[in-house]
Amino acid sequence: MADLFFGGPFRRLLYGRPFPAEWASATAAMDWIETPTSHVLRINVPGLGKDDVKVQVEDGNVLSVRSTPPAEKEREREKEGKGAVWHVAERGRPEFAREVALPADVRVEQIRASVDNGVLTVVVPKEPSPARPRPRPIAVSSKL
Repeated sequence: MADLFFGGPFRRLLYGRPFPAEWASATAAMDWIETPTSHVLRINVPGLGKDDVKVQVEDGNVLSVRSTPPAEKEREREKEGKGAVWHVAERGRPEFAREVALPADVRVEQIRASVDNGVLTVVVPKEPSPARPRPRPIAVSSKL
């Protein structure tokens, strides 16, 4: 009786993913902090290293952060050998893409990025604000 109810299509609903994997891979959680000298973006990238993440500036001011294609899973499957049978493969690398429109007052050529403990930190330095001219007296002349 249990096989009748929990077998077939119901088993997939109860034990499988509730939605397609591509829906879960849309974005990564991000914090954006603005300091007086820079913008700091921290993005969760669990299990990824520096070679697994691609950071670039597109269209002049759009910061694009993406995971690289998952070749790791293919290498792992090759290590198991030709006779191995995979029953469940849910531990794949997370795939994501995130785009952020940067403000106009940033130095795009000086952006730095690093990965540490599953967090990608991108530092975008700001242009120094122009110094305000100090007030100075202006002499007023008269023809009288």
